[in-house]
Amino acid sequence: MLDGVEASHLLDILGNRNRRRIIQLLRYKPCFVTEISDRLVLSPKAVIEHLQMMEREEILISCYDERRRKYYYLSQDINVMINLEQVKTASFPPAVQDTASRFMNAVIMLRRMVRAREDLFSQLAHLEHDIEVKLNDIVRSGKEVLDDEHELDLLLALSHYDLTPEDLGAFSDMSGPELSRAINGLIRKGLVEQKGTHYTLGGNNGR
Repeated sequence: MLDGVEASHLLDILGNRNRRRIIQLLRYKPCFVTEISDRLVLSPKAVIEHLQMMEREEILISCYDERRRKYYYLSQDINVMINLEQVKTASFPPAVQDTASRFMNAVIMLRRMVRAREDLFSQLAHLEHDIEVKLNDIVRSGKEVLDDEHELDLLLALSHYDLTPEDLGAFSDMSGPELSRAINGLIRKGLVEQKGTHYTLGGNNGR
């Protein structure tokens, strides 16, 4: 059981919707950055920032697989319970009754918002299915175009956002030479180009 300060700190962390979505995804299985980024349609940079913050707070733990990809999983499950008791407004003075009325209106509004969120989650589930199908498509066809899975990981990252070399390094956990080789390979194929300090999809494909 958390004390008041710890509970308040945990609620601050869970106040971010994307962190809650990441935790929900990791309840099913450990995931690496690309997987989380693709499934939740978030930029790899944003995913990394959320993961690092929750790892510092010991909500998540990370480990590396045989390909040196960094997996994240929950160190402990999180359940937040809030009990709302019905307020008997009839016994309150008029001023308190007004407060209780506003409180109940807020609870009713919360119910509407929760139902709207459930509708959005349902739509998101369909979208994530379509994304999964497209990803499988890309992985299959990529075997004929790309040299290895390093190139595939970088291309998937750049399909979301333009990224700097530092972003790509943090995202991929590749060594410097491996990262340079993979990026140069994608540039030679015309799939990626450099614009200023960022890499983007080649030609007009990044627009």
